[in-house]
Amino acid sequence: MGCFDEGGCMNPELGEPDCFYEIRPEFVDDVPKTRFKPRVGKTLSLRKWNSAFTLDGHLDIAKVLSRIQRGGVHPSIKGVVWEFLLACYDPNSTFEERNQLRKHRREQYSNWKAECKKMEPVIGSGRYITMPIISEDGRPVQYPSNNSCDSDNGAVAVLTAFPTKLDENATEASLEKKVIQWKLGLHQIGLDVHRTDRTLVFYESAANLAKLWDILAVYAWMDKDIGYCQGMSDLCSPMVILVENEADAFWCFERLMRRVRGNFKCTKSSVGVQSQLSTLAEVLRVVDPKLHQHIEDLDGGQYLFAFRMLMVLFRREFSVVDAMHLWELMWAMEYNPNTFSAYEELFEDTTKCRQGNDKQLKKYGKFERKNLKAGSENSLSIFLVASVLESKNKRLLKEARGLDDIIKILNDINGDIDAKEACKEALKVQNKYLRKIKKL
Repeated sequence: MGCFDEGGCMNPELGEPDCFYEIRPEFVDDVPKTRFKPRVGKTLSLRKWNSAFTLDGHLDIAKVLSRIQRGGVHPSIKGVVWEFLLACYDPNSTFEERNQLRKHRREQYSNWKAECKKMEPVIGSGRYITMPIISEDGRPVQYPSNNSCDSDNGAVAVLTAFPTKLDENATEASLEKKVIQWKLGLHQIGLDVHRTDRTLVFYESAANLAKLWDILAVYAWMDKDIGYCQGMSDLCSPMVILVENEADAFWCFERLMRRVRGNFKCTKSSVGVQSQLSTLAEVLRVVDPKLHQHIEDLDGGQYLFAFRMLMVLFRREFSVVDAMHLWELMWAMEYNPNTFSAYEELFEDTTKCRQGNDKQLKKYGKFERKNLKAGSENSLSIFLVASVLESKNKRLLKEARGLDDIIKILNDINGDIDAKEACKEALKVQNKYLRKIKKL
């Protein structure tokens, strides 16, 4: 699959990055066509990336953000650039400081993975589970055979569904509730992994599928409040594709989850993403009251038709490559230079993350800069959905006579959106929204 630099990202001088995005021949006609193409002078290239560092490793983040917002990131360096966009590392740190932090994080992930492996030996075995291994009362589930193989199109993945040694000796009393809860979800992670980005040649490899499953299983154990929820595999998959080292890919995913985990937090009465849906409704009410009222009249006031877009950040509306391009544009536009320190110090109060002065503002993404000045905390994804609805204003008003019509019209946009143009329109909607609420 090519050669990698020390950060785990592909070196274009040693390998061909496009192989990561290769579509399986049988799916070529079924996936959205890719629009993103690296453009000389606009896309952040390896040469421009390297030139943004000082001799000891400090990164000129303002220079990098400007280039990304113009033309995205070249596929050969996406992984290492994403580590900064997702606040895995501080741009003000040195090469040595980052190496030490990387070493520490790899050790931390290794410890978590070892802890998980003690509870379920399939972790780290190159296999993954797709059938329940434990009942809700903690008893192992018995199956007549130990293994089944998926040899579809040359891919061989051992899908284990047998009780482990720990299960065989365990009783209901000896298994802690949290262990039972974690084990109950392992097969669902496996089922989702088996379906995630299956159009890609990359996931014909059993090792790559197992790597995705391992990361999600470890995350589910580490995040006790939320665990694993459907949709997380769609968010984690690009990290596995772009970042060779499993621990580094895990930390990229963990940082992404810090941004969106509220969407997955559920109670008996609500789903976390509902707060974003409510904000979306408020944004559209302000910028396009006629369309908002029409949606309300169709009993769509909860905006559940936008649920998927917000949960998995437009993964279904774009090709894999274009979704990655959209994400890096969004993260560059939302970039806040204080996020790294806020994450590392584990502040519950994120107000420090939003502090800034005029001198620092150039280090913020253009979307976050406006948010900061307006005292707003809305995410760019909300304005992206609002801009999509705005772009379909006439059709929605004319043709939508029920929620099914809204969903059908929105489904028609799949593969028909340009990521950069979508972000430009989202910024326009943000400007319109901030301008109007200022007058209220």
